[in-house]
Amino acid sequence: MTGLACIVGAGPGGPDLITVGALERVRSADVILYDRLVDRRLLEQARPGAELIDVGKSPGGGGLEQAEINSLLVDRTRSDALVVRLKGGDPFVFGRGGEEAEALRREGVPFEIVPGVSSAIAAPAYAGIPVTHRGLSSSFTVVTGSEAPGKPGSDVDWEALAGLGGTLVVLMGWRNIAGIVEALIEHGRSPETPAALVCRGAGPRQQTVTGTLGDVADRAAAAGVGPPVVAVIGDVVTLRDRLAWFDNRPLFGRRILVTRTREQAGELSRLLALRGACAVELPTIEIRPLDDYARLDAALSSLGAYDWVVLGSVNAVDAVFGRLASMGLDSRAFGGVRVAAVGQATAAGLRGRGIEADLVPADHSARGLVDEFRRRGMKDGRALLPRADVAPDTLPRGLAALGARVDEVTAYRTAAPDSLRAAAAEALENGVDAAAFTSSSTVTNLVRLLDGGADALSAAAIACIGPVTAETADRLGLKVAIVGTEHTAQGLVRALEEYFADDEQLS
Repeated sequence: MTGLACIVGAGPGGPDLITVGALERVRSADVILYDRLVDRRLLEQARPGAELIDVGKSPGGGGLEQAEINSLLVDRTRSDALVVRLKGGDPFVFGRGGEEAEALRREGVPFEIVPGVSSAIAAPAYAGIPVTHRGLSSSFTVVTGSEAPGKPGSDVDWEALAGLGGTLVVLMGWRNIAGIVEALIEHGRSPETPAALVCRGAGPRQQTVTGTLGDVADRAAAAGVGPPVVAVIGDVVTLRDRLAWFDNRPLFGRRILVTRTREQAGELSRLLALRGACAVELPTIEIRPLDDYARLDAALSSLGAYDWVVLGSVNAVDAVFGRLASMGLDSRAFGGVRVAAVGQATAAGLRGRGIEADLVPADHSARGLVDEFRRRGMKDGRALLPRADVAPDTLPRGLAALGARVDEVTAYRTAAPDSLRAAAAEALENGVDAAAFTSSSTVTNLVRLLDGGADALSAAAIACIGPVTAETADRLGLKVAIVGTEHTAQGLVRALEEYFADDEQLS
């Protein structure tokens, strides 16, 4: 048998708490059996063709029985597959990973364990509550709350737990929280003991309710808390007022629709996540090759005839250099011709290809580039403008108005992926606080995916990277609320922060 079962901890909350080893297994797997609480963005890391099987169990029933999961794990591994059993948190901390490992061993199936970050530690940490702290708690105890206190045959000794010092962490206890509190107080734990309930810990929708052992359950119920919940009981809870960090970030809890291409969404999503937002990635642009490269090839073969090559996006850079490579050429083809980039991201793309841009406007936009050429003078200059098949005419029209001779050549096609039509509707149905657009194409394509229904975005704040994109959005019936003053991903995120800060002050 060449198959292997990997029982893997995915960590809690968002995808950033998975370990390097765990992520490697996910990316290599032939089959992934995943739980309900595993962040779906981790499944996007699976290789094409991998079989993804939802085996998650829901509170109160539903999903596969544990025996069925064990059988499925054994059968798939016996087919000589690399099978990843992906579990939230750590598989050996109330994750039934031990039972699955026993089933594999009984059947003679090889397996390995990849530990994960447990919610018992991560959820309190993301709430600003250390489970130990010198002077407050030198130990912590983790217990399952899925068994109701007083239940016949319960393995949990609530009387002993009530008398322990240090921090008590209760996992999976929301359904029985009233009984747990009652049992602890009945057995001697003071009702004034600081307590916190952390809901959906370490994720963008984390909610933390603090109080005392005597009142925290009522406070949480009034706040609408629901599972998954981690309860933290002990003096360390008092540190939250000073150490809260995750839910204090400027965009915490905001759902922001990111409409860049899948390859380029990462940077904007990363910046949003650092500020606490949940980036809902919906790449409305798909870059496609041309059917006929004759015009582009002819232009690239005679770059020396131009005074300037003007590149308005990273996609244009990639398309040009991809085509040069297919022609057996490289950056040396640009010898003698000056190169302009619309912004720093485009300039960085050029730099990665061995070209330092001769011109990058301070105002990172098509208009800024035209204004910079106006200051330099372009009369009778010849400019090559490789670009998308559908793009605003700001650059070619502006350069022509300055007296330049502009050769506008299509370097790549953009399209709205029809496969995302359902995903677009689902993302908006689940609600977003803002929709972030980084180009006119992203606006046009999203509206097209919504069958022209701009009304579907009426509840979201429309955020545009710059004025050209904002004009396109306005023309398509979207009410633009946010325009970045610096036309970069960083500038767009900064504008979102300022908008929501003002919004909170007004509310």
